Amino acid sequence: QVQLVESGGGLVQPEGSLRLSCAASRNIFSGNTMGWYRQVPGKERELVARINNGGYTNYADSVKGRFTISRDNAKNTVYLQINSLKPEDTARYYCNAVFIRSSYWGQGTQVTVSS
Repeated sequence: QVQLVESGGGLVQPEGSLRLSCAASRNIFSGNTMGWYRQVPGKERELVARINNGGYTNYADSVKGRFTISRDNAKNTVYLQINSLKPEDTARYYCNAVFIRSSYWGQGTQVTVSS
């Protein structure tokens, strides 16, 4: 089993920045893909960004140029740097870890963008 704990969310003004962190309970070197998703109540959870163990990334069109996903395997941690925040970025952000035979989710961290 793998436990994922997200942190770094909060209340931020438009155009502000945040860095979200996802700490894993075991070495994520064996992970095929790590990802960040977000969800607003009443809507489907959507992919924000993904990174594989080789460092290759992809992003949702809505966040390209503003969000950056990265990983530090030595710290068992995945990050999401969020710049130029918009009100529509308000959501709970979830960390996801995909291994060969299973996947895991964290409990999420809330990001609220408001003036």
